[in-house]
This record gives sequence, structure tokens and C-alpha cells, in this order.
Amino acid sequence: MSTAKRDTYTPETLLSVAVQVFIERGYDGTSMEHLSRAAGISKSSIYHHVAGKEELLRRAVSRALDGLFGILDEEHAGVGSAAARLEYVVRRMVEVLMAELPYVTLLLRVRGNTGTERWALERRREFDHRVAALLKDAAAEGDVRADVEVRLATRLVFGMINSIVEWYRPDAPDGRDGRDGTGEREVVDAVARLVFGGLRKAS
Repeated sequence: MSTAKRDTYTPETLLSVAVQVFIERGYDGTSMEHLSRAAGISKSSIYHHVAGKEELLRRAVSRALDGLFGILDEEHAGVGSAAARLEYVVRRMVEVLMAELPYVTLLLRVRGNTGTERWALERRREFDHRVAALLKDAAAEGDVRADVEVRLATRLVFGMINSIVEWYRPDAPDGRDGRDGTGEREVVDAVARLVFGGLRKAS
């Protein structure tokens, strides 16, 4: 192991590496040896900062969840009509997903095999329910169509947003964001247009 790696090693670096390895190998398929090799540090160095790989998983999914729940505490998520608040939340969800892409990708891939994964899934459900409540309120206020069941509409909206992790790449070689050269703002605007073009009541 080189001195340079020792000098530049930080807990944040380790977390970033661990997330990539978890995504590539799957959490269950990742050992501390895999993490040690990928980070270029000894296993004892890892244990100096975390109790084990599950702590790294919890830190990673917490970062994604904190970003998502933080949206609901923002001013524009709490004022105005339910439809306006819902559109704000949807736009911010896309922004957070792209800003925290590896962490949200990992969050979307947990399966509930450990205590941390079950906790993360429960938190995800809580966030989904709060967004669904906004959609229900918007329908009650008459601003969005009422002929699509709220839970189904919520799943379809989340499905569209979550699919971004499968193709969005911020380090695209053409200098723009996204595998196909699509910019971040274009993605946010496109999701909002598609979602609310379908959800809003025809005037």
C-alpha cells in the first residue's frame, strides 16, 4: 500500500468506495476484503472508523434518505396548493437523485436482508406515503385528475423518477450530463412535464 493512499484516505473516501462496490457486487456479495482492496487500505484501517460493512451501508443509505426527507422540510414543499407543492417535491426528488446518484442507486437496491436494509425500506415507504398524501390532497382540491387511483399514480411517478439511476451518468464523455447528453435541467423539466401533463385535470 502506498503512502499516498494513506495520506489521502478519509472516512468519506471509504464511504464513496464502499457504495461503488456495493452497487457492483451487491451488498451480500461484498466482503470486507473486497472493500479493503477497492479502497487500497488494510481491513484494520477500515475497522478503525466503522464497525463493519453494515455501518457503511447505513451511512450510505442515510445520506440518500436525508436528502429525500430534507425536501419535505423545504419552504416550497409546505406552502401553496397541494399540486404546487407536489410539483416542487417531484422536481427536487429528481435533483437529489442526480446529485446523490450512487447513494440513491444503492438505496433503491436494498432488499431487506439485514436490519439496516429493513430500516431503509421502512423509511422509503414513509417517504412514499408522504408524497402520496400530497397527491391525494391535490386530487381532493380538484387540481389533478381523480380517475387514476392515488397509490397507482404514486408508484408510476416513483417508477419514472427511480429509473433515472439506470441511465443517468454525470460524467458523460461529451461534457454534458447523462449518457445521451441530456442536461440535468432538461431531465428535471422533462419529468415534471410528463408527470404533470398526465396528472393535471384538463381545463
